[in-house]
Amino acid sequence: MQSITVDELKARIDANEILNLIDVREETEHGDFNIGGTNFKLRRIQDMAIEDIEHLKTEEVICYCKSGQRSMMACLMLEHLGFTNTHNVTGGIGAWQEKFVK
Repeated sequence: MQSITVDELKARIDANEILNLIDVREETEHGDFNIGGTNFKLRRIQDMAIEDIEHLKTEEVICYCKSGQRSMMACLMLEHLGFTNTHNVTGGIGAWQEKFVK
C-alpha cells in the first residue's frame, strides 16, 4: 500500500486522469459528499465480496474514507486478496474538504 495526499489526488483529477477511486464509506456518507469514487463499503471488502472490483487487481486502486483509517484497512485487505497497487488517501475526505471546499 502506498499513500497519496489530497493535493496529489486533486492534481490527477484536475488533469482528467482515469482513476479507480473507491469510496469505502457508508452510503449516507457517500451521498453527503464525494469526489467521484465508486461507493464500495469496507464491510464488503471485509466479507471478501469483491467480485464487482476484482477486475482491478492489477490496476492502481485509490481508496478513501472520512479520515484515512477505514481506507487504510481496505487497502491492506485488498492487498491480502491479491490487489497489487493500492493507494490510501491520507486524511481522507476530511482533509479534502478542509483544503478544497469553502
